Amino acid sequence: MSYVDGFVVPVPKKNVAAYRQLARKAGVIWKEYGAVTYMECAGDDLNPKMAATFPKALKLKKGETVFFSWIEYRNKAHRNRVNKAIMKDPRIAKMMTGKAPFDYTRMLYGGFKPIVAM
Repeated sequence: MSYVDGFVVPVPKKNVAAYRQLARKAGVIWKEYGAVTYMECAGDDLNPKMAATFPKALKLKKGETVFFSWIEYRNKAHRNRVNKAIMKDPRIAKMMTGKAPFDYTRMLYGGFKPIVAM
């Protein structure tokens, strides 16, 4: 069964275009190294009445929105190989230097083992 890295990122609305550009570059690299799926989703309906919300959990600041993203791999071992190679890629190192379009310290991240896939 596949394996998924998931991310939730608060992004200032004024930086959405820059974030999209960064995500597209990163997606190309992840796909080159074998990621099955690379997905970046911009918040749209962030205040449902039935559950806790991403804005509240992230302590979203005025002028920010949320991105929900995931990268799918063939399995956990594949994910580990891909991520190890990616962290050595100079294109990723270049993206990690300078001013980012979001605050890395507020990004939520985790690896997930699917239990239902339909």
